[in-house]
Amino acid sequence: MVVRFGPAGASESFYQEGHKTSLEMPEWLEKKGLNAFEYQCSRGVNIGEEMAKRLGQLCAERNIQLSIHAPYYINLSTSDPDLKTRTMGHLLKSLTAAQSMGAKVVVFHPGSGSGPNRWELMAAAKTLFKEVLARAEAKGLSGILLAPETMGKRNMLGSLEEVLELCELGDQVVPAVDFGHMHAVSGGRFKDKQTYEEALDLIVERLGREYVQNLHIHFSPVEFTHAGERRHRTALEADFGPDFTPLAEILAERDLSATIICESAGRQAEDAMIYRDIYDQLLRGKSGEGANT
Repeated sequence: MVVRFGPAGASESFYQEGHKTSLEMPEWLEKKGLNAFEYQCSRGVNIGEEMAKRLGQLCAERNIQLSIHAPYYINLSTSDPDLKTRTMGHLLKSLTAAQSMGAKVVVFHPGSGSGPNRWELMAAAKTLFKEVLARAEAKGLSGILLAPETMGKRNMLGSLEEVLELCELGDQVVPAVDFGHMHAVSGGRFKDKQTYEEALDLIVERLGREYVQNLHIHFSPVEFTHAGERRHRTALEADFGPDFTPLAEILAERDLSATIICESAGRQAEDAMIYRDIYDQLLRGKSGEGANT
């Protein structure tokens, strides 16, 4: 099984070293021993087709798996007709860009959960998302996975249960499990293996075991308040969770494949390397145990 590690976007060090374009990212990541990259379209899908194809080619040459983060402006639960149209457009443009660059997953934020009737907002989100999936199929874009992300704020749709409910709408949909967000919105629960196992077991229960075999994961330390996520931190700041080691232990023990995308503040690549080294050390320990039995 393969667990991949990489950053969401570019670390501050990427630019400090004089790099200016995403086309330089694949070689930069390869030198750091990272093999995943989440291209950020958070402010809009502005990458052209040729650029996307070139980035995809460079990543493929270096065995770097690509994903895309769709624009933050997406809101599946909106009742505004114009925002519905724009939400659909953002998702379809993200899928088109992913197809051009050979990205396997498009991650997106489901939308607002603010209001007295959250179940109504979720029902509206499901209705619009079904239309998105139908449009994607009609446009030949159903081969790229759409991944609603677990969110870190209470006023946003995106609890694990809500994400799984969206995933039940079609085979094209898989969860993007952000453990930092879930740690924040739960008030800091993700401290031990049991909590991680409960989340993974819920995915298996609702969707099937195959959905945890190649899970798309976001991971970074997160500062939070009673309302949930405040801001992302870094692995150098020991006061902020969640702890990656229990998750790494589960991945190693269960022989799971996964893609771990790090969203630490300014240190996405560097923290991804820390998480990679934790996992690799556990694997070496597991291998050693096998050799001694």
